[in-house]
Amino acid sequence: MFFDDERSNRLRPQILTDLVGQYLNDAERARFLGLPASTRIRDRAKIISPEHLRLGEHCWIGEDAVLDASGGLMIGEHTSIGVGALVFTHSSWLANMMLENHSGSDLIERTPVSIGKGCFIGGHVVVMPGVTIGDFVTVQPNSVVAKDVPERCLVAGNPARVFQRYDEEYIKTEAERVRAENKRRREATITPWGSPAGDFS
Repeated sequence: MFFDDERSNRLRPQILTDLVGQYLNDAERARFLGLPASTRIRDRAKIISPEHLRLGEHCWIGEDAVLDASGGLMIGEHTSIGVGALVFTHSSWLANMMLENHSGSDLIERTPVSIGKGCFIGGHVVVMPGVTIGDFVTVQPNSVVAKDVPERCLVAGNPARVFQRYDEEYIKTEAERVRAENKRRREATITPWGSPAGDFS
């Protein structure tokens, strides 16, 4: 039933890791995968070649995200990777064109991806091989990032392009606005048992 060849034996530990990971919570899963203790990785997220992933503290990886680190992947601290996001560091297009799409083909091209600190990569975003995304970048959902993105901006679309640039003052003002709004909501909505509505911590 099971193949006893080099490729099967190399892939089997990852298959077992994925299976065990289904029964862990997001913090336990991160520890099991050897990620930083402050990482949260949701169920069904997949890391290809985790030995080539460098991940900062306080990162969040959403359900069904696929992080291909085979060509090298660096993700800075306090960055979130959205539900169903795909980050590629390799391409096999030339292997396909040359009819050499087999395991270990020397036509598979691998190029690293770097995603900065403080980034928000929305759901179902695709990041192509070789891309560098600067610090404090928001990538809107369903975007395809095919070229480098400068720091402190919002990008969207296919291909993604810059729609807005952030400065530090803008971010601080927005943070104050959101904190004030959340405080107002907590104070305005009290449940019968005395805790703010939605506070289940």
